Amino acid sequence: MSDETAILQALTALEVDYWHEVDFNLGRDGHAFYVADGLFTIGDTRMEGREAISGFYRWRIQRGERTARHVVTNFRLDRADDTTATLRCILLLYAADGAPVLPSLPAILIADVVSDCIRGEDGRWLYTSHVLTPVFMGGTPPTVPPPGDPE
Repeated sequence: MSDETAILQALTALEVDYWHEVDFNLGRDGHAFYVADGLFTIGDTRMEGREAISGFYRWRIQRGERTARHVVTNFRLDRADDTTATLRCILLLYAADGAPVLPSLPAILIADVVSDCIRGEDGRWLYTSHVLTPVFMGGTPPTVPPPGDPE
């Protein structure tokens, strides 16, 4: 396996594991996927640093029951070296307030995702920047806090 293939596989796993954390643990440990000063952006909403990212997921949990499935696809390695890389993919978000089973509806968000990552000395990849750019939106609004209020 080439180095590029191994990096693509590792970053794909990072992206899949991150969204699994969000969908099945409500993002409680989502901040741990980022470097200390990492950036997470959803459209115009920016969260900088692990505490802000953790605060965002605490805010979402406090809103009440919500069911979401983040589906990621079309993984592409933009650039890579031994310690840094950029992964691009597409995110489809299916979500609604309430507990399953909920009505089946189209994705409420389709976004382009650009993930800048760094490999630590322990070999683990983390996000330095994780940017979601909405391309299509409709139906149930995604949950993002009002400006200046992730908690």
